Amino acid sequence: MDDILVKLLQEEQELQFISFNESTAWQIGSQMVEHAMRENIPITIDIQRGEHQLFHASMPGTAADNDEWVKRKVRLVNRFGHSSFYMGQLLKSKGKSIEESFLIPESEFAAHGGCFPIIVKGTGMIGMITVSGLPQEEDHKFVVESIRAFLAKEK
Repeated sequence: MDDILVKLLQEEQELQFISFNESTAWQIGSQMVEHAMRENIPITIDIQRGEHQLFHASMPGTAADNDEWVKRKVRLVNRFGHSSFYMGQLLKSKGKSIEESFLIPESEFAAHGGCFPIIVKGTGMIGMITVSGLPQEEDHKFVVESIRAFLAKEK
């Protein structure tokens, strides 16, 4: 397996919450907004538990198109249980499109970085944290670093 795929799976093992509720979503979402505002980063941030959207914010420089990217990334992570960046890298390693590999339309599922599963220890995936607005690797990195920083404060 490619090194990048191993690294991305390790992130999913490492970045797990003890619990996650509306308050958690507000706290991590607010921290992400503060970071984006401070650094002038034009992203949309979305946090969902199952089908329930718990947090959504759009920074200056974003558009309705970012909301559509969020929806497509969320559908992908919800279906496969892995980060959208992992799924994109997996498809790239196979040299196949999402339609060729899984018979699902790219217009509905985006295998592009920026959506990360919310995994609760001992429970599994319960939702997703998604960012849209930057190149896909940077979207992914923003989410991962935000989760890592939040979890470090929780210890």
